[in-house]
Amino acid sequence: MGNFLPLSIKLVDGKAISVSSICAAEVALQGQWRNKAAAPYKDACRLIAAAKDGSCNPAIAFAAFKAAAIDQRLLLPAAKSAALKMLDDVSGDLQT
Repeated sequence: MGNFLPLSIKLVDGKAISVSSICAAEVALQGQWRNKAAAPYKDACRLIAAAKDGSCNPAIAFAAFKAAAIDQRLLLPAAKSAALKMLDDVSGDLQT
């Protein structure tokens, strides 16, 4: 189990990956991305490596990974959780 809420990433080769840890982010970064020379991708690689060696806060590195995935349009939309759906139903009932 990861330390972060899972992100669903779809790489350029069509491979879908669920990323919820620094180690999983490192594996995902080794896959096929649109542009490995892009600054957000390079930042994510550097910060993920720094988080693994303890010189960077893992939350910052994971946020950089998410930003790189968004920048390259690889992040898939997250489905609503069951709890959020229940909250939406309850709040809808309160409005009527």
